[in-house]
Amino acid sequence: MKFEEFSLSRETLKAISEIGFEEPTPIQMSAMPLVLQGHDIVGQAQTGTGKTAAFGIPIVEKCQRNKKPFALILEPTRELAVQVAQEINRIGKYKKSVVLPVYGGKSIENQIRALQRGVDVVVGTPGRIIDHLNRATLSLSGIQIVVLDEADEMLNMGFIEDIETILKSTPSERQTLLFSATMPQPIMNIARRYMRNPERVKVNTKDVVVPEIKQVFYEVREEAKINALSRLLDVEDPELAIVFCHTKREVDEVSLKLQQMGYNASALHGDYTQARRDEVMTKFKNGMLDVLVATDVAARGLDIQNVTHVINYNIPQNPENYIHRIGRTGRAGKSGMAITLVTPREYRHLRLIEKTAQTVIGKKRLPTAEDALKARDKKVSRDIAEIIEEERHLAYLQVVKSLEETHRFEDIAAAALYAAYGEIQEKPMEESYEKPGMVRLFMTIGRKDRIQVADIVKSIASEANIPYSKIGNIDMLEKFTFVEIPTELADRVIRSIDDMMMKGKRVKVKQAHARTAKDAG
Repeated sequence: MKFEEFSLSRETLKAISEIGFEEPTPIQMSAMPLVLQGHDIVGQAQTGTGKTAAFGIPIVEKCQRNKKPFALILEPTRELAVQVAQEINRIGKYKKSVVLPVYGGKSIENQIRALQRGVDVVVGTPGRIIDHLNRATLSLSGIQIVVLDEADEMLNMGFIEDIETILKSTPSERQTLLFSATMPQPIMNIARRYMRNPERVKVNTKDVVVPEIKQVFYEVREEAKINALSRLLDVEDPELAIVFCHTKREVDEVSLKLQQMGYNASALHGDYTQARRDEVMTKFKNGMLDVLVATDVAARGLDIQNVTHVINYNIPQNPENYIHRIGRTGRAGKSGMAITLVTPREYRHLRLIEKTAQTVIGKKRLPTAEDALKARDKKVSRDIAEIIEEERHLAYLQVVKSLEETHRFEDIAAAALYAAYGEIQEKPMEESYEKPGMVRLFMTIGRKDRIQVADIVKSIASEANIPYSKIGNIDMLEKFTFVEIPTELADRVIRSIDDMMMKGKRVKVKQAHARTAKDAG
């Protein structure tokens, strides 16, 4: 089936083509004709099935512009409100639809001014919509379509009373569309009380999500999880990965450990300001971050097309969360990988998830330290080959020729790799990060800052006035550097070089956590 068969306007078809939609997804094929005909519908479909377009395309097609909002879409989170508004803006590009996201954490005055100028579609969180209703800055008297999106998530977040208040403020003859991944009783009660003979549309999880996503699990002890995660990231080498944890504290801990191990990772949870959350999400979408560590709540509604891997650092607490999590990858028909770390006592819970989601999660052997090292070697080889192909190395040829007079070529190449990549030997899982009598210092400067190991050594020796020979191993990573210093000299080094400028960057220095893998669990 093609979108042309829905008798859509030329403007909408042009916008759909530019977005890249080629043919309707199952939820779009089932829901769109009913919505276009004016029916109320209850659609059971999870994120990643194309349900935004299933209601967004008909809203754009049916929109009657008269300064008052024509359609109201309720979303559980700020992130989802923004993303849905962006998608409907794209769909309505040539219809010149005016779509406004309305949510907390942003200036309400700006939203009020936009509403006064006139909007066609309001996409908002229940709390901020209620706020506008109380201020009389939003009129729902012209609403002809209401969409309750991710209804089960709004239920979980305690929005049911707000939803009922909002529905009572809209005309009774409106068209109502409800979409939810699961259908708990309170959601069905809303449908019964506020909808008119709704048509049921259901898309099976097994038919939509599972075929596009390879699902595996690894058995791992709780205390060895961070090392297991590190090896999997090395071996899988994801383009973009989301790592899910249960708690905000664990998100922060896992994110920090990954950063200290040299991964380009950042954290996302509800305690961060909206500005910080927006910054992290922009960097992740643009590929400036490789790994996003998040809670379920923070990641709800994220629609990022190129997430190749979802990793459950903790097994999800319920099957619905598993479905939501793995839906972050395999978007729009692309393949994806869903990895779950499972402790021995969590096997029964894993089987429950398999049964509920109607899927099979295969067990795989955890990569060894040797596997991880081989994967890193391949990545280094790819990086070097790319530099040569793009001829970015030519300026250094004269240096190499000069060194060849006194050194073997293979030693020159290996030393250059060490200067660029630092120590690549992985510590065994049970080994402490620090050697006896030595302290590991953490410095906020790395390879990306175009600094060399020699620069680090020179700065420490001159600023702290200590002999070169006292400085131990230096492990330079992409964004950070670890330096071993005798315990009795650590305070002096920290006092001397903390907050100093290196290569035009202000560098912070502190003692790295001297934890074994067991302690880190």
